[in-house]
Amino acid sequence: MNILNLLYPDRCPLCDTARPVKETGVCPECAKKLITIKGPVCEKCGRPVTKEGEICYECIAEDFSFDGGRSVFTYSSVSDSIYRLKYMNRSAYARTYGKLLAKEAGDWLEWIKPDALVPVPLHKKRLIKRGYNQAKELADAISGEVGIPVADYLVRRSKNTVPQKLVDKKGRQINMKKAFIVEENVVSFKRIVLIDDIFTTGSTIDSLSRVLKDAGVKEVYFLTISRAGV
Repeated sequence: MNILNLLYPDRCPLCDTARPVKETGVCPECAKKLITIKGPVCEKCGRPVTKEGEICYECIAEDFSFDGGRSVFTYSSVSDSIYRLKYMNRSAYARTYGKLLAKEAGDWLEWIKPDALVPVPLHKKRLIKRGYNQAKELADAISGEVGIPVADYLVRRSKNTVPQKLVDKKGRQINMKKAFIVEENVVSFKRIVLIDDIFTTGSTIDSLSRVLKDAGVKEVYFLTISRAGV
């Protein structure tokens, strides 16, 4: 028995209860509370829509740089969990979420066939304070399930932005201007999937997509645990 399993047992990401040794994932009772986004979704941003192939009203109005994306769970069903993942040192939740996302979005990833997964980077000050980047932990976990490499070295967050949850939609767009810098030559990457915990208004994903495309990436998609507003 691994002593680390005893000292740091796996925890259910929904109720935070320590799982028995050799048992991982979500508690059976908690699994019933997870709400997966099902049915037709916007081809651009993954918002639920009424029919297949439809583009939602927001994507019609906005000139998003990303080519498409998916969010697996409604924010309401995982909001407390994501708060702990980001702010209460529960980085291990990413292992379970990585498996869940690989299961729910595996066919979509196979269809996209990305060259790499790119976690949305944290500014170095926030990374030092938090101790980890939850998006990087999540990308590593997904990679372990589906075999797509993680390229977290491509982009750096150059601007220590105000947390997006503290500003309105317009403020988020201003907040993310010139927030990212491409660190490596990306012309060999035709298709990338950005990984993050929440898709809210799309400002962060859009800003990062724009920078990557300006540097030479052909197509940029995203995959997140949850989506606000559903």
